[in-house]
Amino acid sequence: MLSVVIITKNEAKNVAICLDSLQGIADEIIVIDSFSTDKTREICLKYGALFFQREWNGYSEAKNFGNDKAANDWILSIDADEALSPELRKSILEIKKNLSVGKSAKPTERFFSFNRLTNYCRQWIRHGGWYPDTKLRLFDRRIARWQGDFAHERLVVQDTIKPIRLKGDLYHYSFNSIQQHVDKVNKYSSLIAAERLQQGRRGSAFKMIFGPIATFLKFYIIKTGFLDGRNGFIIAVISAYDNFLRSAKQLGN
Repeated sequence: MLSVVIITKNEAKNVAICLDSLQGIADEIIVIDSFSTDKTREICLKYGALFFQREWNGYSEAKNFGNDKAANDWILSIDADEALSPELRKSILEIKKNLSVGKSAKPTERFFSFNRLTNYCRQWIRHGGWYPDTKLRLFDRRIARWQGDFAHERLVVQDTIKPIRLKGDLYHYSFNSIQQHVDKVNKYSSLIAAERLQQGRRGSAFKMIFGPIATFLKFYIIKTGFLDGRNGFIIAVISAYDNFLRSAKQLGN
């Protein structure tokens, strides 16, 4: 039995695609919402999801809250702007078939990873460090817990065994416009700068000047972002801008 945990905040434009991809996969859908003001709640309830609202206090806190609300120990954690590809659906269904209800999985069969493929302004991005963007999202909650600060989270598992890589991609419908990308960079650079300051990490003029240049060269040249054409260039430039903002906000605060 598999519970799917989804984090939402004003995701009415995306969440139906996510929920459609879970049909026949999820035995339970848990949605943790930060008081959306659009039709996110109505859409989720239409799909039979259990809908919980709470104040936002970080990704790890929200995801752990959702895991605790789940009726099943097996958790699939995805975001509202993500969806399972047909091949990934097939892989997960095979796992459900092999791991019967009440049967204890082997230590090597208790957490699974898969690649994430991002759609940027209606183009699938396969270079520039964006693919394969491997995610560890399918796991037994009895041996795993989300940890992290306000803007970052990572799944920490008790076992040291490497996760099994599943076939298929997790589709990520990230940005519909350049403006949306820039707005998100501005928001998250503030969160990350605040985290670094809390950790006693101050910015520097050197990093603010040369960090963006290094970031652009890394994603556009070394990671072959140029192979994604115009959008590959735009992504590299905005990534450099993100790097600049983080350092500038650290210095400015």
